[in-house]
Amino acid sequence: MRNGINLDPALLPAGTELIQGWDSSPEEMMAGISADYAGAIHIGSHSPAGSSETPLDHTVEHGWYSWVKLNGELASEFTFNSLCAAQYGVPSLFLAGDAGICRRAEDFCPGIVTCATKKGVGSATVNKSPQEVAAGIATGIKEALAGPGGLPLLADEYLLEFCFSSAGRARAASFYPGAERAGERIVSYRAKSIMELLTAKMFMTEI
Repeated sequence: MRNGINLDPALLPAGTELIQGWDSSPEEMMAGISADYAGAIHIGSHSPAGSSETPLDHTVEHGWYSWVKLNGELASEFTFNSLCAAQYGVPSLFLAGDAGICRRAEDFCPGIVTCATKKGVGSATVNKSPQEVAAGIATGIKEALAGPGGLPLLADEYLLEFCFSSAGRARAASFYPGAERAGERIVSYRAKSIMELLTAKMFMTEI
């Protein structure tokens, strides 16, 4: 959810720690993660902005840009979240979401277990029953917990590209130190580390 409050604390077991809302850091949805974690589980994921695999085609709820790419490929919220975990050595164990993001996650993070809960067709989704989805997630998580999970291949450099919805937004983002204008609405940035990448993304989009 846009306000980051989408879990009912009353349904969580004792001893669970819950972060609600946004912590105003580059780690965004992954706020609080550290090397102490055994793994990350991603539920309710969806295909990235610019894709045709789900009507929910956004990457971090934002109307300022049409798509964001990382090293030439469309980037999803999972892309950034799994990288954020990986910088601490934390593998992504499991992902549930539309068929498109499951395929992308398996390519980006070999070893992750996925569960496709729906598929996108134009402006519609073809959905499984809630009972089937719940069972698939439970089975998938059990399988994932028994395995090593997956880590995305880390790079020496990350090319971040935004296609902004207006030339004005692109111009504003281009003033971020190190950013380069690559067209009327496209701005790029080269990061040497994951945290540098996440920080540039936060400030260039004002999220």
